[in-house]
Amino acid sequence: MKFQGTSSYIATQDLMLAVNAAITLKRPLLVKGEPGTGKTMLAEEVAQALNMPLLQWHIKSTTKAQQGLYEYDAVSRLRDSQLADVDGGERVKDIHNYIVKGVLWQAFTAEEPVALLIDEIDKADIEFPNDLLREIDRMEFYCYETREWVRAKNRPLVFITSNNEKELPDAFLRRCFFHYIKFPDAATMQQIVDVHFPGLKSELLAAAMKTFFDVRGLPGLKKKPSTSELLDWLKLLLAEDISAEALQTKDDKVAVPPLVGALLKNEQDVSLFEKLVFMQSRNR
Repeated sequence: MKFQGTSSYIATQDLMLAVNAAITLKRPLLVKGEPGTGKTMLAEEVAQALNMPLLQWHIKSTTKAQQGLYEYDAVSRLRDSQLADVDGGERVKDIHNYIVKGVLWQAFTAEEPVALLIDEIDKADIEFPNDLLREIDRMEFYCYETREWVRAKNRPLVFITSNNEKELPDAFLRRCFFHYIKFPDAATMQQIVDVHFPGLKSELLAAAMKTFFDVRGLPGLKKKPSTSELLDWLKLLLAEDISAEALQTKDDKVAVPPLVGALLKNEQDVSLFEKLVFMQSRNR
């Protein structure tokens, strides 16, 4: 299996090398990068390109590692035991009926190899990665309720994303192949835009790209606009029929662009940007 990118996802050469290295080593691919750089979409596109089903586990602050393996629904079993006369209690006798299989169990027991996305692992508590060490490394776990080992029939292709909100344990990192998705340069960004807006006029594209990178380059921003925000902004510019001239100033200085709320997502950044434009206007 080799990943060579797709028509709908612009993957740089080093990103494709990282995916293929993880496949060769049979290790999870740990992907970090700014929010909006396509970490989650990478797993979706690789699964599609390699014709593999994709299982997704989106991590929250309350997520526990056990939920990825299985959960025992004791409440349902107790309720069914109280209604045992409905089917003679046959369902209650089999504990397998009350085991809720998590995504890891599903991935391990799939008849064909699958891709597995563990999305935003750094949202969970610090013990979460440690609790998955054995399962990720040895591809097996023990179900105490049914007294059985669940072992992977086929090793899944595992993608793990992180936004760097928390440091991950060294023991966990050692079991992964790591790649940091750098923010796209102007040429790569133009390729990404061309995929999503193939008919975009070159004048509008050039003006929008300059404005976008000017905004990103502003020092002191709390949250720099990302690729996904650029695409949202371009969609709005087209919907509102905004011209290239509306994005430019005669002296080629930074100006507050139309629909700036698609790029800047908090009041501090908007205020900072407006102050910069004001100071430039006074220095003309």
